[in-house]
Amino acid sequence: MTAALETQERRRDLGETIEALRAQRQNTLSTFCSMTGVSTPGQTSGQLADITPVALQEFLNHMVDYLATGHFTVYQRIVEGKERRGAVKEAAQRVYAGIGETTDVMVEFNDKYEHFDGADSDQEGLKEDLSKLGEMLAIRGELEDDLLDALIG
Repeated sequence: MTAALETQERRRDLGETIEALRAQRQNTLSTFCSMTGVSTPGQTSGQLADITPVALQEFLNHMVDYLATGHFTVYQRIVEGKERRGAVKEAAQRVYAGIGETTDVMVEFNDKYEHFDGADSDQEGLKEDLSKLGEMLAIRGELEDDLLDALIG
């Protein structure tokens, strides 16, 4: 295979990977918004209704898939030094700490609520945590887009 064909194939694969990550993010955001009744993460529309265990578990599944897609495709490629483009390395330096922080918050949220049973006594804490998580999802999306734009460019 010629170098030009290999480059085209790598770019096609990278494009598919980026689209898969963005699709996972959109699934996560859609599930979050549906579950919480807000139109966008970080924006509340009054009193949240009680969250059902089924809705929360569906959201957690999407969120974990999203985290895994980012980590095991895009981010791992950069961490392992497989990316040589300067613009991508610079973007990674700018955003990696923030992406790491959002990952930590998301994993902690998953660990805290993976066995949520819907008890009334847990609803208020969950709603507060969901509000914070919504902000983290919005921040992560912005950071991620910065990195993905560099990868595409």
